[in-house]
Amino acid sequence: MDYEEFLRNKSQVSGMSGFEPTFMPEVMFPFQKHLTEWAVRKGRAVLLEDCGLGKTLQELVFAENCVRKTNRPALILTPLAVAAQTVREADKFGIEAHQSRNGKPANNITVTNYESLHKFDEADFSCVVGDEISCLKAFDGKRRKQVTRFMSKMPYRLGGTATAAPNDFIELGTISEALGEMTQSDMLGTFFKSCDKKRHSLFKEGDFWNRAKYFFRAHSEEPFWRWVCSWAKAARSPHDVGFDDDRFVLPELIVTQQVVPTTFRFNGELFVRIATTLKEQREERRRSMEQRCEMAAKLVDHKEPAIVWCQYNEEGDRLEKLIPGAVQVAGCNSDEEKAERLNGFATGEFRVLVTKPKIGAYGMNYQHCGHQTFFPSHSFEQWYQCIRRSLRFGRVGPVRVDVVATEGEAGVTENLQKKGRKADEMFTNLVRYMNQSQSVKIVNHHVNEMGVPQWLSSSKN
Repeated sequence: MDYEEFLRNKSQVSGMSGFEPTFMPEVMFPFQKHLTEWAVRKGRAVLLEDCGLGKTLQELVFAENCVRKTNRPALILTPLAVAAQTVREADKFGIEAHQSRNGKPANNITVTNYESLHKFDEADFSCVVGDEISCLKAFDGKRRKQVTRFMSKMPYRLGGTATAAPNDFIELGTISEALGEMTQSDMLGTFFKSCDKKRHSLFKEGDFWNRAKYFFRAHSEEPFWRWVCSWAKAARSPHDVGFDDDRFVLPELIVTQQVVPTTFRFNGELFVRIATTLKEQREERRRSMEQRCEMAAKLVDHKEPAIVWCQYNEEGDRLEKLIPGAVQVAGCNSDEEKAERLNGFATGEFRVLVTKPKIGAYGMNYQHCGHQTFFPSHSFEQWYQCIRRSLRFGRVGPVRVDVVATEGEAGVTENLQKKGRKADEMFTNLVRYMNQSQSVKIVNHHVNEMGVPQWLSSSKN
């Protein structure tokens, strides 16, 4: 073994543990075939593709290839109401898939939601697909461990999401752990170093830096992205992976700030004080709940489909009363009721959907809806996932989003915009590093080519 081979063996870049695909429908676009073929050959991978690029079809094709290879069922995990949508997509493309919540596997592909995973036995499957796998980081510790342990038993695994790391790529470690590449703690120890207020004189008591932050170790940034691209492919459009994107043009997005005047003044002050702490922001939202709900109801007073996103139960109840014909999906509804109502809006059974982002913002295709209202929070992932239910490739016509907030919530909207810029920058770098890393070669800086000394080469002797 030479030194170059020794260094390659010490790197974290994993090889291909899959097989040659045998099933690839003709209806797939070239870039979809390219990504799916790579995922099947890889065996354990994640597709970080923007909304509307056909991740559901690619996940179904991956699962079908595993079924044909192993002659055993495959399991697709989805957010709550997405299971029925996935089955409809399978029927559309002639792939056999059935929904199950009772723990019994179907003949070929079984589709269920993450909440029902505890009813299934991993011994019944040879493949698992995690749709919207980024939601793992939002689960409580018990459920996240349950999903990770279930996936660890599978020889073939695939994840799909548009927001793998909304504004912090350290969250990629959650997905890596589920795929069996490296645990999040091992990833942090290998590529990052921590720095908290106790070790840094610039950090002040009570400020933002009270929690630990992680930074790349010296010379570890390039190896980190080389490692990520060994098990992940990222794309916001087919162009990012080298294909023509003429047929994938997003509709126009029109975001309008709808400001609700603030009548409350702290201690009789003349001007509105911007709510800065979380406590002040919550109080501002509580005080302005009636005015914000009335404005949102007025904005959707038309005949076209609309989604009204809320943050509190009281907001949802109030909006449902104010908007004629609106249907609310709330936490108090059973899983069956939630799925029925979310899919009912997708099929046009009612015009206005009222729900929270954490209930209805993941995975559903609402491209028939061109209008949304949104009560902002500090979560950029919720914002992104909400608007991308409508803003999708294939949507005809613009998408209008009205952000309803008070004057005192200016700090919340500003922080959301800042996170959006950071997320866009991070994903741009993610795509660039992944494309570059395909041709990155390991350079041994410890071996230098020996040259002839200048005094010797210039000597007349």
